[in-house]
Amino acid sequence: MSRHVAIVTDSTAYLPQQTMERHGITAVPLTVVIGDQALEEGTEISARSLALALQKRRSVTTSRPSPEVFAAAYRAAAEAGATGIVSLHLSSEFSGTYDAAVLAAQGAPVPVRVVDTGMVAMALGFCALSAAEVVEAGGTVDEAVAAAEKRAAGMSAYFYVDTLDYLRRGGRIGAAQALLGSALAVKPLLELDGGRIEMLEKVRTASKAIARLEEIAAERAGTRPVDIAVHHLAAPERAERLAERLRVRVTGLAELHVSEVGAVIGAHTGPGLLGVVVAPH
Repeated sequence: MSRHVAIVTDSTAYLPQQTMERHGITAVPLTVVIGDQALEEGTEISARSLALALQKRRSVTTSRPSPEVFAAAYRAAAEAGATGIVSLHLSSEFSGTYDAAVLAAQGAPVPVRVVDTGMVAMALGFCALSAAEVVEAGGTVDEAVAAAEKRAAGMSAYFYVDTLDYLRRGGRIGAAQALLGSALAVKPLLELDGGRIEMLEKVRTASKAIARLEEIAAERAGTRPVDIAVHHLAAPERAERLAERLRVRVTGLAELHVSEVGAVIGAHTGPGLLGVVVAPH
């Protein structure tokens, strides 16, 4: 990666550590608060620990990184030789992370472009990878931002959750809240639209909902070259089965990632989450 442009994202991108190291991407952690204990995502709390806390109905909330944490990341990048920074973050509809990054950028020692991707999970991760690849090829800050924004514009993300209760508690379901009363009696399929989580369909059973999730993802992928990510929380067998079916159905598949979401997203979706990100090249 070019030493002149650094790529920063946040922990909700859920990029594998080895991938971040290979591309020189830095992830600033969000925080999960269980009871009165604040824990950094990715280092101090695992998705499995989070799932257990939710199943025990413990109080779980999340919080953004402070501007000071972002400022430290920007200083470290500058000290390592960066003359510009691209800082890519989850949708501002979900979190104040973008706002904290903007505040920190104002006092950074080098210019920082902060981008609200409108994405989350590997939808955000794919944006960061696109920006990093441009930088590795000698691209500028503006070119890296353009690549990330173009990738975000073409991306689709769909989610199955066992219940909307966790999203309702956190106020993360946007316009779908109007449908909450009836949706709780069925299995909801959701999509990321305009940086918000919206109701896509309501299906009667979990098996039918997951089959429909597969169908929607395959239709969205079509025959063009795409990367796909399958996410889950405490549902690894479900995720692997879905991934295997998509490997067969999606003829233009380039890369397929299967991973458990981290504690921050898990806190708002609950155990049983199954998600698919379709990212055209």
